[in-house]
Amino acid sequence: MKRLIVCIAGIWMGFCFASGALAGDGPRLGDPLPSIILPAPEDPAHRRYLGLSDGDSFRIPQITAEVVIIEIFSMYCPHCQTEAPLVNRLYEKIEATPLLKERIKLIGIGVGNTPFEVGVFKKKYQISFPLFPDADFVMHKAFGEVRTPFFVGVRLNGDGTDRVIYANVGGLEGVDHFLGLILKGSGIDQER
Repeated sequence: MKRLIVCIAGIWMGFCFASGALAGDGPRLGDPLPSIILPAPEDPAHRRYLGLSDGDSFRIPQITAEVVIIEIFSMYCPHCQTEAPLVNRLYEKIEATPLLKERIKLIGIGVGNTPFEVGVFKKKYQISFPLFPDADFVMHKAFGEVRTPFFVGVRLNGDGTDRVIYANVGGLEGVDHFLGLILKGSGIDQER
């Protein structure tokens, strides 16, 4: 029984941190974001946060913001669990900064996670921003089957186009450092 548990844990850890040769590279800087459809949040506060009107689904460029930060996570990934408090601090810092609050939005996509599993993660780590399940790995495949946690920053342009300004596997390496990279990549830092 112990061997079975160790084997399963080893397989899961391999999923979280598969080698670059086995895992996808993910979105590349300057490229458009993969076209994915997300279910519209049921929570009216999350709909308002994202600036979404009525509808059952949406695409990321429909979010009312200049920049969207996407965290690709799994509730089973121990590194995602460790990173959750930092991501919460990132969200709180953005929301507490008037210049950024309406310009930068944060969402999470739980790869291989059902709505129930995403709900457990959200509750356990007290996450205030919208999280979306990806039980069938559809969005994960669209993002290149990246390892978790994986962060993508996307600049949404006024003409309906978008471009990736940040893409990296692993932790934030500090909220201020990460936010600085997002601001610089998006051009928002020049407007401060």
